[in-house]
Amino acid sequence: MLNVKERIVGAVTIMSNEDAEKVWNMIQATFALANAEEVEPEDEELLALKAYHNGDPEYAPSVSHEELIKELGL
Repeated sequence: MLNVKERIVGAVTIMSNEDAEKVWNMIQATFALANAEEVEPEDEELLALKAYHNGDPEYAPSVSHEELIKELGL
């Protein structure tokens, strides 16, 4: 079995430029997230999250999950 790097290179060489761009964006995002600093949420953020989880209409998403997936092209 080929090592992981060789398999990645092989996969990228046969995919479309559009798919390769998506892979590149995922790689960049992975490194960005790995280097992100974790911070404690502020009180107002915790209150907003609690309101969202409790179904408060003021904190309901304006876009459905399905719409978001479509918009992101996933």
